Amino acid sequence: MKKLIFILFIITGIIFNLSGCKRESSEKKLNIDKYQIYNNEKNITEDKKVDKGIRRLKSNIDFNSNGIDDYGDFLEGGKIEAKNRPRYNGKYWQGGYPPEEIGVCTDVIWRAMKHGGYDLKAMIDNDISNYPQDYPNIEKPDPNIDFRRVKNQHIFFKKYAESLTIDINDIEEWQPGDIVIFRDDYHIGLISDKRNEKGITHVIHNLGQRNREEDFFKKEKPVAHFRFDAENIDHDILIPWDD
Repeated sequence: MKKLIFILFIITGIIFNLSGCKRESSEKKLNIDKYQIYNNEKNITEDKKVDKGIRRLKSNIDFNSNGIDDYGDFLEGGKIEAKNRPRYNGKYWQGGYPPEEIGVCTDVIWRAMKHGGYDLKAMIDNDISNYPQDYPNIEKPDPNIDFRRVKNQHIFFKKYAESLTIDINDIEEWQPGDIVIFRDDYHIGLISDKRNEKGITHVIHNLGQRNREEDFFKKEKPVAHFRFDAENIDHDILIPWDD
């Protein structure tokens, strides 16, 4: 009888220990799950804070009368260019315009503006013709290539667009459709509506890289930042795109 009681005692202890292990394992798994859920909720909250605190600027101008403001058109045109991912090639083209499957950084800009109804090539060509002294880098005007040079786009936007901060941490001042220039007229891009976890904007640009809309400010610092606001530009300067 004592032997039987002893055996029952041993079995009860084993069952108790096993159930305890199982309970402990379940509690550990539950804690892990709670931690993962907490992290996910935290990340979502941080993302919402980034978006919630930044106002999205809209232009008062809809130059091509398509129901979308200019800044929205520039952004949409830039995103189309990013999606198309034209092969990087700075070849000289008779007539100026490269085919859609080919492009460089400056092509992102005129194509984005074309989407808003503006002919950036014609506007730059006119400005070079009317104010050659403002383009000291040009010895002899060449409409086939002048508008595709960063230097010339920089001069044009400096004259007619709104110059803004180059402090990337002043996050609300960087708006979709803005234009940004890097180094000594080395590169140009368009500001995206995407932002990183700090609220710093991504850049739509073409250096031949795979991802044409990326967190580029991690790699390069801006030297100029513009916003093309037709409301503040003489109408004689503005030339619509003519298909």
